[in-house]
Amino acid sequence: MLLSAEISMYPLAESYIPPIDGFIEKLNSYAGLKVETFPTCTVIMGEQPRVMEVLQDAMAWSHEKYGKAIFVTKFILDYEAL
Repeated sequence: MLLSAEISMYPLAESYIPPIDGFIEKLNSYAGLKVETFPTCTVIMGEQPRVMEVLQDAMAWSHEKYGKAIFVTKFILDYEAL
């Protein structure tokens, strides 16, 4: 099943741009997904298990590298957002 996920990241750090840029770079490093970044969010689209796997991995990576952050995400099943 196709899944589109819109995600916004709010790092809990004074210098918030590097963690956001790093997270977006990480999302773009995964194969098998469409990723498009907008000023306030990034949209990830692909097969549902793969999108969820990537989000889980990328958020854990972000926490290890940059510390705490808030992630706000919307999921749309069976919809091609890009």
